[in-house]
Amino acid sequence: MPLGKRLAAEFFGTMWLVFGGCGSAVLAAKFLAGDNANVNLGIGLLGVSLAFGLTVLTMAYAVGHISGGHFNPAVTLGLVAGRRFPSSEVIPYVIAQVVGAAVGAGVLYLIASGQTGFSAVDSGFAANGYGDHSPGKYGVVAAFVAEVVLTFFFLLIIMGSTDKRAPAGFAPLAIGLSLTLIHLIGIPVTNLSVNPARSTGPALFVGGWALAQLWLFWIAPIIGGILGGLAYNAIAGDEVRVAGRDEARTEPQTEAPRPTGR
Repeated sequence: MPLGKRLAAEFFGTMWLVFGGCGSAVLAAKFLAGDNANVNLGIGLLGVSLAFGLTVLTMAYAVGHISGGHFNPAVTLGLVAGRRFPSSEVIPYVIAQVVGAAVGAGVLYLIASGQTGFSAVDSGFAANGYGDHSPGKYGVVAAFVAEVVLTFFFLLIIMGSTDKRAPAGFAPLAIGLSLTLIHLIGIPVTNLSVNPARSTGPALFVGGWALAQLWLFWIAPIIGGILGGLAYNAIAGDEVRVAGRDEARTEPQTEAPRPTGR
């Protein structure tokens, strides 16, 4: 598939992830109704977690066969570490993902601004944060460890579910459900990132503290992603192929499929 088409798929996939996942948090997590606006009909933490998982699941099926369905710089770099993706295409993939995230956040901002008194800064706009900007007031060390560990397991699941030895056709389900699970764990800590592009989109509209803390949501997920890719190869013992070059491991020769992930 030509690179331009793959980048378009990454753009739309990441845009949908940010618009759908962050949109559920901004627009629907808390929705007060009733005569006195004291009845909460919102979807809450569980609903937001499910929304993030559904965005990846749906776009993985929609465009994963075009680009691999990364939608996440940490996934792209983790797949490079796992020898499932060529390092020469990392930069264009990451650019497409970040631009898609920014556009998704921009569309969400236009919609959210239709409500009287809305402020991206005051609402937090689903931005990721630690310390005073953590939903549970978790400090920087806890936030860093959570993002590394959760991204590590996310990559492990992506690598395993897209292995040629795994049941065919079910990878998007495993990946989407795993993303739901790690959001259930991580939202109270950082609003959960595990995706530098997802963090960048909302931060551009919040500014200030969100941009100042953005470094953690690039470094920690990338570390976790790379470690996850390396760990899977260490335990899988399979041949992998990058850019047409076979590199033998310890198992019978098979060609690993291009993964589908966040």
